[in-house]
Amino acid sequence: MMNDHSENECNIGDIVKIEVRSGQYAGELIEFYGPRAVVKVLAVLKHPEQGDLHNPYNPDVAMFHERRALSYTEKTTVLLRDVKRYNGIVPEYHESLHAAVAVEIEKLDALHRWTAMGLALMEQLKKEYK
Repeated sequence: MMNDHSENECNIGDIVKIEVRSGQYAGELIEFYGPRAVVKVLAVLKHPEQGDLHNPYNPDVAMFHERRALSYTEKTTVLLRDVKRYNGIVPEYHESLHAAVAVEIEKLDALHRWTAMGLALMEQLKKEYK
């Protein structure tokens, strides 16, 4: 049993929220394993980010990582401190996966459009700064 705070105390069988490699998931706490907990994934709350997490927004890294979401019912271990009680309704896995992917695509598209507009303005300013 976790004893960080009474409002966040979690027990075997509880539905919890976890973060794994920049993704967030809802899952069932199924086991305590030393300083870690084993959680069975039930839904994707946030899709993992792509690229090198140590060099965000840098496309020129040695390895641009692809991060897939954890699978339905996949078991993963997380540090106890990273396990939080989840009080929402757990969405169906495939629907949550597709929704999380759509959100990430929207964020990347907005960043892409912002970058294109900023680059165009900087090119114009470069010409004006002669």
